[in-house]
Amino acid sequence: MKTTLLTDLTVRDICEGFVYSSLDGKGLFGWAGKLVIQPEYQRHFIYSDLHKEEPVIDSVLNNYPLGLLYFVKVAEDKYEVLDGQQRITSLGRFVTGKFAIKDEHGMEQVFSGLDRAKQEKILNYPLTIYICEGEEHEIKKWFETINIAGVPLNEQELLNAIYSGPFVTRAKEVYSNSTNPQMQKWTSYIKGDPKRQEILRTALSWVARGMEHIDGYMSQHRQDASIQELQSYFDTVIDWAKGVFGSPYAEMRGLAWGELYERYHTTPYNTQHTRERVEALLADEYVGNKRGIFEYILGGEEDKSLLNVRVFDDRTKRARYALQTEAAQAAGTSNCPYCAMGDNANRTRIWKLAEMDADHVTAWSKGGATDIGNCEMLCKTHNRAKGNK
Repeated sequence: MKTTLLTDLTVRDICEGFVYSSLDGKGLFGWAGKLVIQPEYQRHFIYSDLHKEEPVIDSVLNNYPLGLLYFVKVAEDKYEVLDGQQRITSLGRFVTGKFAIKDEHGMEQVFSGLDRAKQEKILNYPLTIYICEGEEHEIKKWFETINIAGVPLNEQELLNAIYSGPFVTRAKEVYSNSTNPQMQKWTSYIKGDPKRQEILRTALSWVARGMEHIDGYMSQHRQDASIQELQSYFDTVIDWAKGVFGSPYAEMRGLAWGELYERYHTTPYNTQHTRERVEALLADEYVGNKRGIFEYILGGEEDKSLLNVRVFDDRTKRARYALQTEAAQAAGTSNCPYCAMGDNANRTRIWKLAEMDADHVTAWSKGGATDIGNCEMLCKTHNRAKGNK
């Protein structure tokens, strides 16, 4: 890859003809139309969300180094930003009056409100730019490895760069657009910031059947102009979850719905019944993991470990152990009720507290409370054998 160092360009030059899309939330063009600020392999503009725009302007006003910028030469007098689009967009947005900074008196000032000397200082600030030329795989490899004066790229942003093309372009239009009217519905089930590609990553993981298969899926579909398969599968998963549980609960957000769909979508459910069970379990003070309720119900309410049901505390165990042991010694039987009913050597054995487990007399899943009145101490062997009977 060939690189050429430019040191004669200023903020004025790069911001000439600056175009910013408020709808897409990204800088589009600069340098009098010669520069594409956010090519499709770049991530969305996030400095405004992270409150990093003002520090960029402060750096310029204080003559601090702004860091290297990298452009890719794509044709004669045509360039794309390889690294630095967050800083360039911040500069362009300020110069064109999109946000204000605080002056030395704590007053907010837009660019046009600054005195002429400060305006000129910003516009005449020199930039250090490397122009890169080379094969696409060289450029993308360099983009993947550089991380200069900014927020580190996350994994999906890197994949978008590596597999840039019509598929990524279309997928980002749908799943990376925070103004998409479907986003509110989707984020009831998915956690993440669309600008950081987190909704897109979830959608890809579902259709690819796992996070570990996303890169292969993107490689396979890189040149596809349509994302119909991605959209169809994504919508199917969301609609299935809504069909099973009705209107979403806050605790549903961020669950592995793609995996759950694959495991349970062939099982019929009664929505009224599932909602009743969800409501009951959400209200149950003994359920420690409310987010596990949905998989628990989907799985036929068999795996109680998903709920992290509150167990008997040590004080309750000691109290119940003392009561059972005192009664057993008086009767000459084992302090494990199941051993006491047997006819082997353990029939009269007094187990130590450490050799016993606390168990629900009436199982929690059958309405039994987790209190001393529903607690019995069993030897570990019988407790394991009892299960949920």
